Amino acid sequence: MKRAHSIVVSLFAIAAVCAGSAFADGQASATPAQNQAQPASYAGRETDMGFNFYEAMNSSTTGMGVTQKPTNSAGGMFELRHIHSPFVGYEVTYSYNPADQTISPAPAPSCGVNCNTSPQKLPSKGSTVGLDWVISAKLGALRPFAAGGMGFFIDEPAYSAAVGQIATPTNTNPVNDVVRPAWLYGGGVDFNISRHIGVRAQYRAMLYKAPNLATIFPAQGVYTQTRMPMGGIFYTF
Repeated sequence: MKRAHSIVVSLFAIAAVCAGSAFADGQASATPAQNQAQPASYAGRETDMGFNFYEAMNSSTTGMGVTQKPTNSAGGMFELRHIHSPFVGYEVTYSYNPADQTISPAPAPSCGVNCNTSPQKLPSKGSTVGLDWVISAKLGALRPFAAGGMGFFIDEPAYSAAVGQIATPTNTNPVNDVVRPAWLYGGGVDFNISRHIGVRAQYRAMLYKAPNLATIFPAQGVYTQTRMPMGGIFYTF
């Protein structure tokens, strides 16, 4: 998982640079030069940190004679976001949820060479790191927003270490940790309770190639989607 760890470290390094830049910008703007008025858009600038709970709703996929059925599960997502103007905003995110799934031959005759292979039930951990562009509008205490970007979905079978074994009494087939590029998109609305505290309701989704966790089955080569309705709180600096 060195590659996955490098991805996480790199994205959070980007987040630290962005947050530092945003803070410095805010400090510099706090004392207007020569008492000049700030632009109207300045009132909408902010940097915030948020945490959300969500339900990961996963799509089943079929390809190359294989069917994958991921289990829906609860999870959490951390966000670090800076809004510079209505059309210029960015954020880094990290989310985690259990990602158990059943991998089995597709129904006959579509199963092909996999028809006699036993189904595999894999306990798994799923996490996603992402970097998004954010557009928003400040409307009093409300801020509707839309976000989209790229990231990586990291799927780790619970009994593997990059390439390992499914440690069950009836199964010793090799399994893989998988990293997949993901397209991220969504939107929602913020509501400020006070100057620094607010609540956030949003819908997120990501599109990525179905992970090939059990090497006894071939990679499907098809795309799947995870949908995440979520809600949480945020703190504005």
